Amino acid sequence: MPTRVCCCCSALRPRYKRLVDNIFPEDPKDGLVKADMEKLTFYAVSAPEKLDRIGSYLAERLSRDVVRHRSGYVLIAMEALDQLLMACHSQSIKPFVESFLHMVAKLLESGEPKLQVLGTNSFVKFANIEEDTPSYHRRYDFFVSRFSAMCHSCHSDPEIRTEIRIAGIRGIQGVVRKTVNDELRATIWEPQHMDKIVPSLLFNMQKTEEVDSRAGPPPSPSASDKEENPAVLAENCFRELLGRATFGNMNNAVRPVFAHLDHHKLWDPNEFAVHCFKIIMYSIQAQYSHHVIQEILGHLDARKKDSPRVRAGIIQVLLEAVAIAAKGSIGPTVLEVFNTLLKHLRLSVEFEANDLQGGSVGSANLNSSSKDNDEKIVQNAIIQTIGFFGSNLPDYQRSEIMMFIMGKVPVFGTSTHTLDISQLGDLGTRRIQIMLLRSLLMVTSGYKAKTIVTALPGSFLDPLLSPSLMEDYELRQLVLEVMHNLMDRHDNRAKLRGIRIIPDVADLKIKREKICRQDTSFMKKNGQQLYRHIYLGCKEEDNVQKNYELLYTSLALITIELANEEVVIDLIRLAIALQDSAIINEDNLPMFHRCGIMALVAAYLNFVSQMIAVPAFCQHVSKVIEIRTMEAPYFLPEHIFRDKCMLPKSLEKHDKNLYFLTNKIAESLGGSGYSVERLSVPYVPQVTDEDRLSRRKSIVDTVSIQVDILPNSIPSDDVVSNTEEITFEALKKAIDTSGMEEQEKEKRRLVIEKFQKAPFEEIAAQCESKANLLHDRLAQILELTIRPPPSPSGTLTITSGHAQYQSVPVYEMKFPDLCVY
Repeated sequence: MPTRVCCCCSALRPRYKRLVDNIFPEDPKDGLVKADMEKLTFYAVSAPEKLDRIGSYLAERLSRDVVRHRSGYVLIAMEALDQLLMACHSQSIKPFVESFLHMVAKLLESGEPKLQVLGTNSFVKFANIEEDTPSYHRRYDFFVSRFSAMCHSCHSDPEIRTEIRIAGIRGIQGVVRKTVNDELRATIWEPQHMDKIVPSLLFNMQKTEEVDSRAGPPPSPSASDKEENPAVLAENCFRELLGRATFGNMNNAVRPVFAHLDHHKLWDPNEFAVHCFKIIMYSIQAQYSHHVIQEILGHLDARKKDSPRVRAGIIQVLLEAVAIAAKGSIGPTVLEVFNTLLKHLRLSVEFEANDLQGGSVGSANLNSSSKDNDEKIVQNAIIQTIGFFGSNLPDYQRSEIMMFIMGKVPVFGTSTHTLDISQLGDLGTRRIQIMLLRSLLMVTSGYKAKTIVTALPGSFLDPLLSPSLMEDYELRQLVLEVMHNLMDRHDNRAKLRGIRIIPDVADLKIKREKICRQDTSFMKKNGQQLYRHIYLGCKEEDNVQKNYELLYTSLALITIELANEEVVIDLIRLAIALQDSAIINEDNLPMFHRCGIMALVAAYLNFVSQMIAVPAFCQHVSKVIEIRTMEAPYFLPEHIFRDKCMLPKSLEKHDKNLYFLTNKIAESLGGSGYSVERLSVPYVPQVTDEDRLSRRKSIVDTVSIQVDILPNSIPSDDVVSNTEEITFEALKKAIDTSGMEEQEKEKRRLVIEKFQKAPFEEIAAQCESKANLLHDRLAQILELTIRPPPSPSGTLTITSGHAQYQSVPVYEMKFPDLCVY
């Protein structure tokens, strides 16, 4: 019961006190006296200078009632305060607000849940009031701390616990709204406040039974859920907080999220972490997305020594953030993202390599194996993130990223790459090469350049086709797939998948356009490099079926995207050279690989003959394929790449009708207007400076001279390759010519053109490596004792590469400067 005073004393009391006393009934159950409350409100509005005194007196009464546990009168006092706050908006309200906040603080400090909820509700109403003038001295530190503590309530009664947590969340939401609308709103974004607010919200968000991990933005909660479910209400408050963040305070709101996830070990599994960052990325302003990405990258660096699954969880979060940010503003973090990811990719490979080297027997081996698998999870997550990020960049940025990644690929014998591989060893280096090329493959996926020069500039093509990358069949597969991504500008690759004899190419409905001038220029400059890569790739001993399929696709894509009449002739020369290499077998390839090359040549010539639609050419190819089907099915892709295919013991005794003959191809193409003079010049891959750096067998070893004594009874047309006459003058010229100085890079194009058109004798006279090789081989030959044959049928046959020259009777050859027996 309130203290009553006599009438005489009451008349002497100030009016504001009398008005305040009158709003309290005899029985608190009757509630606020509305008539007297209207009088008090009118008085406060008419005399705003009395507001501070009214507030102080109400605060005094409320404090006394709280101490005496008179909850009914406390409710009436808070109701009166709320109504006065809603009615008064003059500048004199500032002192009244101080009294109001003091009363709210008293309620929050009490141990009674009902009073805490009451105080919170009043504060939320106050937070929604827009004050006319800012307050430069008011601080809400106590309310931040108290509301955050309420969010972590551990009351034994579940219903009361939920009620208190909801009140705490609503209180935090009120503090945020009040301070953001205030001129001094920056105070709420200070780290000491964010470190309490954000974890409190996340703690309640964790209680969500089903976390929505879909690709789209998390659904907004309904109005009923906001009031009943602490998790939903906390998520709504978290969205609102992030939506109000600006450039200067974004990081302060995001960093506590990392601390919470670390403390509660929520990176593995990372469903909740992904959910949180989806909310963050969809709630903040789009132009601030790169701030969040930078923070994730920084945290990944800070946790680089953690378990693989923790790092994989962080990377997965980065992927989700990048997926959302890629639709808006990425900002200046593009190279930083890729640089950080590639650095962690190298670290993961290094950890994997160290585990393999340090593994022991027994249970330690099992742990090492499990950790290796975890590292592969990290690596796959990095590659997936790189690929997704790269594929969403504009073309100009994607080109830069392609160059950036290619510059990281380590190449044996060179130091052009920028990635530290000193601790990796050969196995780790190979692993990082594969990982980087897989990343590059992801970035180039879907890339459509208008010209091939844009997609494959020389600064990118040269390291991509480096011989050192060709030592491993998986590396070569990745290189070819990257090339296919960049070459296939009309989405034809899926139609060419799998190496096979296509009955009717027209059924594929291949899309193509007229070759532009830039593409023609590209092939003149880089065509020989592409041919060389395909030629050498076919002759690798570790090739599997996929390698041949990708090589076939490469030839087909070059034909579709880049082939004019000159390129078609070069591709046919390349195919014939591959056929000759399989027959002669200078590299001692297994029979499966030789038949695989023959099958690849058959599939490609069948394709190109139908693409250029020369009837005589198509007829010759079809006839050879038909004969092979009957007599040598192992020369066709449908058979050789089938399990348990019967292989021949040798290829030397096969009939010439099983081979594609240059003279018949030249005759058929010449009749259709093609310039076939260059078909008579056998294809030999060009020698590059990279051959000296490669650990593979040097290309100059493929150029050879063989001396055989062949009977003249064998007809010359049985020889599949073209033949040319070789004379003493040509041999003398090859022996006597001094080595040429290395040509400057500017002149190499002229050398390539001359190489394509000039006869072998002139090439041998001008190329140092070939001339030296000829000299060495001839010296070895001339050291032998060559006796005249018993009859004029003995001949000397000289073969260079896969070009076989006209046999010359031995007794007609004269070496005046050398002693020959």
